[in-house]
Amino acid sequence: MSRIRVLIADDHGLVRAGIRALLERHSNIEVVGEACDGREALLLARQHQPDIVLMDIAMPELNGLEAVRQLEKDFPKVRCIILSMHADEEHVWQALQAGAAGYLVKGGSLEELELAIRSVAHGETYLSPGVSGPVIKEYIRRTSPDADSSPGDTLTPRQRQILQMIAEGKSTKQIALILNVSVKTVESHRALLMKRVGVHDIASLVRYALRIGLVESCALLAGAMTLRLLQVFPDCSLQWFLG
Repeated sequence: MSRIRVLIADDHGLVRAGIRALLERHSNIEVVGEACDGREALLLARQHQPDIVLMDIAMPELNGLEAVRQLEKDFPKVRCIILSMHADEEHVWQALQAGAAGYLVKGGSLEELELAIRSVAHGETYLSPGVSGPVIKEYIRRTSPDADSSPGDTLTPRQRQILQMIAEGKSTKQIALILNVSVKTVESHRALLMKRVGVHDIASLVRYALRIGLVESCALLAGAMTLRLLQVFPDCSLQWFLG
């Protein structure tokens, strides 16, 4: 029987090392690579063609949910399992909606991790026992005729990616460099984002990114100084802060 090829994507090196050490105890599982963010996960998925990607949600530049969406589009045979500290139905629902085939809450046992990998590798969907019930209720609620669409559904993948990096505190020039586009292109996307979302400042964009689950509060630490400056100097040009 061929071994299950697994790619690990998490922005914490110790977490990746720990998961690798656990998985390497099993002769039928092969860890083919480690990624520190969603962008690297996509590159390594193309390079190694894994069967399974174990994906964290909160990662810089391209978060796990956006990476899952792109993997689903570009590599439909690669199946993703989200590894997250969050057990609430909103996070699980967003992961499944993005295309994840499994959702595993961090802190689970090694046996559960192995079961999730085996189940997903065989075409099944795996949810940690503690989240399956609430997710079914949420599915029923959201698929009812009166249910509203998700707040972020109207954004394009590129808009969602730029919104995440804005919320992380990256400057316009930094975003342009990461995406290999011009500064004017990023500024245009930002203007369209504000119009689409219906806001007029960066702080409101950040709050929107938090509300739709694109970033988590802990991921905003890198951008805290920018937001603080916006609060202290509200009359200054945004361009001064954004580069």
